Amino acid sequence: MATANALQLEPVTLEDIPAVVDVWFAAFAESGVRHLFPNTPGVRQWWADANRDDLMHKSFQKYVKVVDTESIDEHGRPRLIAYAKWDLSMIPDRGRRFPPWHEEQPAGECEAFFGGMDQVRLRVMGEQKHYCRKPTPRLRLSRRDTDIDRHRITDLDMLGTHPDFRKRGAASMLVRWGCELADREGVGAYVDASKAGAPLYMKFGFVDHSSPDSTTGIAAMARK
Repeated sequence: MATANALQLEPVTLEDIPAVVDVWFAAFAESGVRHLFPNTPGVRQWWADANRDDLMHKSFQKYVKVVDTESIDEHGRPRLIAYAKWDLSMIPDRGRRFPPWHEEQPAGECEAFFGGMDQVRLRVMGEQKHYCRKPTPRLRLSRRDTDIDRHRITDLDMLGTHPDFRKRGAASMLVRWGCELADREGVGAYVDASKAGAPLYMKFGFVDHSSPDSTTGIAAMARK
């Protein structure tokens, strides 16, 4: 069992991609959207390629991980037990959230689901942009990783914790990192959370702005 002081927050690297994919499929094994991402070798490779493209080409997307220094993986490194992807772009500037869907995914349903989430984010947070000073995150990220010129909000695009390491504080560490970044920049933060996960975000000042008639099971959480 991981102790609180054994958990460390670090930037995700390219060599972490296989572990990130493993954590995602373990974390969302019973998710209501899991059928959009079948656990097949092809879709796993699609996820790996998508994450690699983000890390290599999208400086506005920040991948952060929590490792357990008391648990060593098969490569002799501290085990990656949770990760988050914070997106610092506005939707019109970001482009497609995901690459073209894999042939094993229901493309039409994927487009409808994630397109709907983007529309909710626009409704809650708006589209106005402004320039911000460059952040100085607590993590030692590279100059490229901190090259953020224009954004209005920070968006928690993805957060997953391996089921074997839940209730240890890893998710809170990842949420706190993004909230502190947003506070330094004087901007808001947004996340599409599960209803079950909403209480975690409320602890950090997020408010549920979901429509009363929403049937998606997703909470539109904003911290303005």
